[in-house]
Amino acid sequence: MERLQKVIAQAGITSRRKAESLILAGRVKVNGEVVKTLGTKVGERATIEVDDVPITKEAPVYYVLYKPRKVISAVKDDKDRKVVTDFIEEEEARIYPVGRLDYDTSGLIILTNDGEFSNLMMHPKSKIKKTYIAKIKGKPSRETLKQLAKGVQLEDGKTLPAKVSFKSGNKQNDTSIIELVITEGRNHQVRRMLEAVGHPVLKLKREQYGLLTLETMQPGDYRPLKPIEVSRLRELAVT
Repeated sequence: MERLQKVIAQAGITSRRKAESLILAGRVKVNGEVVKTLGTKVGERATIEVDDVPITKEAPVYYVLYKPRKVISAVKDDKDRKVVTDFIEEEEARIYPVGRLDYDTSGLIILTNDGEFSNLMMHPKSKIKKTYIAKIKGKPSRETLKQLAKGVQLEDGKTLPAKVSFKSGNKQNDTSIIELVITEGRNHQVRRMLEAVGHPVLKLKREQYGLLTLETMQPGDYRPLKPIEVSRLRELAVT
């Protein structure tokens, strides 16, 4: 027996948290009856419908994609712009991105149909390290780098401590390259942090997510995750 919201998430319909909202809204039926109770458990033979459409449990799949710039971290876009799932067209499972990268940000993003895994990766308590390389305007002082490392006050609260490294500078263009390692996942966080200390981002790339890297990959490349990688990510999310 499995919890209803977990079964819905594993079917690739949505995340477990959103599945709970669907249940509470009366949009889920089990064996023809509307169920609004969270925590309801169902067996393998149960017929489950979301908005009167029967669901089928898909085998979980996991991919890592090197997202190019000018690509939306979504499964569709109302402006008909390219989305991350366009790169894995041969996959029949209903995959979606884990979190997001900004339209103008490139780098590593995970795609899956496992709602439970996705929710675990994005949970506020998850402290998986995410490494970004940023090209910024100006050259940050040592005090500014220390400020970024200690935490920056943003409109939605102070950021958690980060690891910050100065990589290089270009005096002629008045730009610098820095590396930031953060454990949070707020919207536009890296861009907002650097904007707050007076160094707007000119270019941004996520190079690493936990143990995953972009080694040997080019923009637009993708590969399935190995079972050991999925297992290790789960471990990192709860430690």
